Parts: sequence; structure tokens; C-alpha cells
Amino acid sequence: MNLGRRHRSARAGMSGRQLLVAQVALVGSLCAAVFLRELPSIMRELRIYRMTGGLRANRRYP
Repeated sequence: MNLGRRHRSARAGMSGRQLLVAQVALVGSLCAAVFLRELPSIMRELRIYRMTGGLRANRRYP
């Protein structure tokens, strides 16, 4: 009897490290896609912020 040996299944799956790398790649690509999709609206908000005076405008806009 071979009690010390572990049996591999017929389907050799991914290792834990490979799965972690795949998950990091997926989450990173989703974050990049959301950022690139929202980039025009972020630029518009920054332009409005600069037009209203930014940090110096606290007296004009309470």
C-alpha cells in the first residue's frame, strides 16, 4: 500500500500560484477598463474644478 503518496486526479488543475496570478490579472484588467472608461468624465470634472478656482475658491463658494 502506498499511503504516503497522494493521488493526482485525472484532470491536473492549476496550482495555487497560477490561480492567484490569473485572478490578479483579471482584477487588474477590470480596474484598467473602468479607469479608461471614466477618464473623460474625470478630465471634465478637473476642468470644472479649475474653472471655479480650485482650493482658492473657498471664500467665493461657501
